[in-house]
Amino acid sequence: MIGFYLFRGFAWCLFRLSRSWRRRLFLVAADLLCRVDAKHRRVIRQNLAFAFDKTLSEESVIAITKGCYRNLALNMLQVMENTHATDTTIAADVKLVNKEIFDRARQSQRGIIFVTAHYGNWELEGAVVSARVSAASSVYKALKNSYFDRYLLHSRERFGMRLFEKRGAIRHLNKAVKAKETISLMIDQNVKAKDGIVVTFFGKEIRQTPAPAFLARKYDAVIIPLLIHPDDAGYAITFYDPIEVAHSDDAQSDILQATQAQASWLEAQIRRAPEHWFWCHRRWKAEYPQIYTT
Repeated sequence: MIGFYLFRGFAWCLFRLSRSWRRRLFLVAADLLCRVDAKHRRVIRQNLAFAFDKTLSEESVIAITKGCYRNLALNMLQVMENTHATDTTIAADVKLVNKEIFDRARQSQRGIIFVTAHYGNWELEGAVVSARVSAASSVYKALKNSYFDRYLLHSRERFGMRLFEKRGAIRHLNKAVKAKETISLMIDQNVKAKDGIVVTFFGKEIRQTPAPAFLARKYDAVIIPLLIHPDDAGYAITFYDPIEVAHSDDAQSDILQATQAQASWLEAQIRRAPEHWFWCHRRWKAEYPQIYTT
């Protein structure tokens, strides 16, 4: 409790500063943390060496590592800024690219499943998509501290997003897709063997959630990948070509193909700008624990 109220005091002081100064402060803090946080720097290096087969130069590894810390800092700041923003201000510096992909899917009167990742300013992405495109149901993992958990939920739900705790969330997602509503799912984290199916990601076999493909096939929904990218004017949220799930006699194969398509799409985007992805997460720990032992 004390820690939370200290945090609220810090937040009160922080918002006496201009937005540009808040951003500068968090970027400086990110650079400092990058220097002292040996544990997560090591995880980032292990992931990069494994994903890129040790082909990256030392300069690239350092740049990606620094970018990862900066990205995390800006997401933390965004959680705080979401609690002060309005529907108008939240999207002031964000443009929507290829939104007609969503519009066509909505006109078809089908359920929509956004698939996205911990990439770029994902906290801003969630708020802007909910405020300007479609309020979506999603899944979250509750924080151990109930005070911070309520704060995070408030930040994410202010613009219409509906969040359900991971345990039991599938029931709510089923209900939403069946009603032809929108849901949004992260597809880039490690999953347990019982919860995932095997796909190829960065040339390695890993397990990924089949939930988007399973729900899309069951309810004839459309899967729309999207990511947020920084640009010169602020940010751009890009909608990518839909992923359709086949309806053959082999449901398992249909779901696998659509899940692999999601993994391949995400890999291609990460390779274009690896500094924006969440490399400090041990994505390959279930299948390749040995890469994290040194």
